[in-house]
Amino acid sequence: MTTTSAEPNPLPRFPADFVWGASTAAYQIEGAAEEEGKGPSIWDTFVRRQGAVRDGHTGDTACDHYHRFGEDVALMRRLGLDAYRFSISWPRVLPTGEGKVEARGLDFYDRLVDALLEAGVEPTPTLFHWDLPQALEDEGGWMSRATAHRFGEYAAAVAGRLGDRVRRWITLNEPFVHMSFGYGFGVHAPGRALLLDALPVAHHQLLGHGLAVAAIRAAAPDAQVLIANNCSPVRLRSDADAATDRQAADAYDVLHNRLFNDPLLTGAYPDLGAYGQPDPGWGGIVRDGDLDVIAAPLDGLGINYYNPTWVTAPADPAGGLPFDLAEPEQAYPRTSFDWPVVPDGLTELLVGLKARYGTALPPVWITENGCSAPAGLEDRTRIDYLAGHLDAVARARAQGVDVRGYFTWSLLDNFEWAEGYHQRFGLVEVDFATQARTPRASFEWYRALIASQKS
Repeated sequence: MTTTSAEPNPLPRFPADFVWGASTAAYQIEGAAEEEGKGPSIWDTFVRRQGAVRDGHTGDTACDHYHRFGEDVALMRRLGLDAYRFSISWPRVLPTGEGKVEARGLDFYDRLVDALLEAGVEPTPTLFHWDLPQALEDEGGWMSRATAHRFGEYAAAVAGRLGDRVRRWITLNEPFVHMSFGYGFGVHAPGRALLLDALPVAHHQLLGHGLAVAAIRAAAPDAQVLIANNCSPVRLRSDADAATDRQAADAYDVLHNRLFNDPLLTGAYPDLGAYGQPDPGWGGIVRDGDLDVIAAPLDGLGINYYNPTWVTAPADPAGGLPFDLAEPEQAYPRTSFDWPVVPDGLTELLVGLKARYGTALPPVWITENGCSAPAGLEDRTRIDYLAGHLDAVARARAQGVDVRGYFTWSLLDNFEWAEGYHQRFGLVEVDFATQARTPRASFEWYRALIASQKS
């Protein structure tokens, strides 16, 4: 048992209809890697590459959520969540990414959706959280335009089954991170190190998003459709050169933020001429009509925020990237992942989005925000992190940003990608040897906060 007070930190009052949620992802929690017809994903392949994941950890079992989802839904009910953001495993539904649906895979999500609704928790599925079917990667993955069309077909199959009960959908999770870490630098699956040659991955993911929007609305016309973009305010050190470093910051902002927001909200890509892609059609990758598909109106923009990014001018301008990443000069607190804790960066980000896009910016949802903290139940650092970032959301709302909900990352400790099981993000501690779930102090704090906001 925990002895830390469950009293929430004083926070401004949020609207009565503000949605309080928590998030997870399929490969990180489900396990059951080879059960009931599931095909291999790029992560099933990547984790078996020597040295790819710390200590050789895999997601084969993870939190065993596939078999224990009832226990996890009971925790959500106890927490008082309004909504639960989870992802659907594409290769569990379509083992090769296309063709015949594996009914047993959809049956699992059918049971999960029903259990959530019975518990009073609104299901908010994400269709793609990085676990591309390996068979599609073998054919080019997101470097191939065909994958976008396969994604639209997959979205139609899932929405056709669950659309009668699911009112809010998310198409993609963090397409920037999947492009850069998976295809640009090779530190995530599929492990390809293409640097800026990975840019087609951006367009094909966004095209897939647009095709999925159409498929979801065809199956569930009244549903809300969002995308979850990882965004980061870009900062310079105070000793930065005003010209070359500002140019580097602009380049980073284009590649991290605007490349994935501009086409959705303005119907056009930012100018990539300085980054090796002077052709507006990216050498034929962007075709007539693509941007109309991508820019289909959204019901909300999901924002995943963890920290700002500091950049400087590249030490080697011929090295392949138009910026270098830098460390902040200020001594911020750090998470166990060594990420700086900067709540005011979230306010800066949200207010900046409103200033940049104006009336084109749809309602915003914080679809991920959280921190890794030392193992154990007394996670005061996580409570302080969440309180600080929720205060940042409230300050953005006070400046006119229409933020409708907040999903903390994560409900459970889980498989944290290349870090394996070494980072603990959960409100609930998971003993991966026994699969025992134990709520942390942050769970009780969040539960008390939600209750106090509703009283």
